[in-house]
Amino acid sequence: MDSGNPDKSIGRYPIPNKKDLPYDIVELMEEMEVKTGFLPNVFKAMAHRPAEFRAFFAYYNAIMNKETGNLTKADKELIIVATSTVNRCPYCVIAHGALHRIYSKKPTVADQVTVNWKLADLTAREMAMLEFALAVCRAENITEEHFQKLEVHGFDREDCWDIGAISAFFAMSNRIVHFMDLRPNQEFYTMGRIPREKGETVSS
Repeated sequence: MDSGNPDKSIGRYPIPNKKDLPYDIVELMEEMEVKTGFLPNVFKAMAHRPAEFRAFFAYYNAIMNKETGNLTKADKELIIVATSTVNRCPYCVIAHGALHRIYSKKPTVADQVTVNWKLADLTAREMAMLEFALAVCRAENITEEHFQKLEVHGFDREDCWDIGAISAFFAMSNRIVHFMDLRPNQEFYTMGRIPREKGETVSS
């Protein structure tokens, strides 16, 4: 994060120098880097536009880190993997596939969903969740039948909102990452595939 020129290993937009960024953004970046051991490239790339950085991560935190509802962290990451696959976003598939492996402790499911979610080793609950998420992702007509299918598996209307909001937010995120040509950190490729070192933390 020290070059004023486009970093071809990250994406096509300039990565700001840390000393030129507002304090609140630097503080969030440093907190994330301490927590994870590395700084996810999306933080570096979004820092190109500080106002959008703040809005992006504020909404991300609102939907991904909320403490209410019936969606687990693994559920949320699975929704992102499925919708990002449809939207052809390598960054989000790889980064959030890594997080799903960690939260679910299932090292193969995210890869299966990336290839064909209908053939993945998913529960009926997860299948219903992804069916709704992908209907939102593809801007299909959403009907009461969608909600009824989810209710059968224990999701209430607020959970449906959460599923839809995550799908919708990452539809936007996928497209921003797409025109940025943002590349995933190398660390994401092995996270959750090999035993973690003692003291290693999880990215969010």
